[in-house]
Amino acid sequence: MTRLPRAALAAAIALAMGSAAGVAQAQTTTLKIGYATSKESHYGVGSTVFCDEVEKGTQGRYKCQHFPNSALGGEREQIEAIQFGTQDLLNTSTGPVGNFVPEMKIVDLPFLFRDYDHARKVMDGPIGQDLLTKFPAKGIIALAWTENGFRQMTNSKRDIVKPDDAKGLKMRTMENKVHMDGYRTFGILPTPMAFPELFGALQQGTVDGQENPIPVILSAKFSQVQKHLSLTNHVYSPALLLLSPKVWNKLSDADKKVFVEAAKKGAAAQRKKVNDDEANGLAQLEKEGVKVTRTVDGAAFRKAIEPAYVSYAKEFGEANIKKIQDVK
Repeated sequence: MTRLPRAALAAAIALAMGSAAGVAQAQTTTLKIGYATSKESHYGVGSTVFCDEVEKGTQGRYKCQHFPNSALGGEREQIEAIQFGTQDLLNTSTGPVGNFVPEMKIVDLPFLFRDYDHARKVMDGPIGQDLLTKFPAKGIIALAWTENGFRQMTNSKRDIVKPDDAKGLKMRTMENKVHMDGYRTFGILPTPMAFPELFGALQQGTVDGQENPIPVILSAKFSQVQKHLSLTNHVYSPALLLLSPKVWNKLSDADKKVFVEAAKKGAAAQRKKVNDDEANGLAQLEKEGVKVTRTVDGAAFRKAIEPAYVSYAKEFGEANIKKIQDVK
């Protein structure tokens, strides 16, 4: 007589557990996060830490589905998707961001930042934090500055030590007028192109070279199609973790804090990965057959870009540029 009630009780418990699991599953929101490089890259590392922290901080109510390797399109397309609310999150370089938030263009000036310490102090300080407040008016939420790194030049033709060596090279650039104007002063022929198209263009010789930070050069396997790397450090490339207002506006104040704190932890992990890749990546690239030119005539490059800085001063304000340069 006791078996039937026990079996019925077990069935009732199983049914209740199944219902609870169904409710929990219904309460879990999966967010789409995209980035241009692999999940093992600095973008992938930063995004993973961010997503893990969000999942933990919201007790599993929010989690992420990753779309690495430009699976959701180029960075510009993904920024538009963030605005439209068809994509939730994006970890992006600042290259195309100035097309949406014009105030951002100032951080893309060549030779603006001395080193990583200087750049990170600017981004984390009043100047960088004020820039983040410009995004909501453009239909974007900027959670935190992540990082891409100092950009270096690669090409299939020759070593670059001074600006004359770069003269005449057809170099892929981002859709970024600030970059392109600066590169023209070096004699480069800038060729704007979305990142997903770049490897094929290098392989086919459509362009001679490209410029990106070491972590990107590594993760994109450009060593297969580029044989010369010069450590020009010509532009510091910040990056941003962007969120759709469609998601942000649904979050409670407590969850908003979780997202912001998670973004800070993701940014720290991304910066560490940039440092690690730079420390170890050159030896790996040399092993893969790339000739690395470590000593570049930085003074000659800075001299060459002076004409561009005349127009930069008119566009961004000499005082604003100096304010960034003066951060210690």
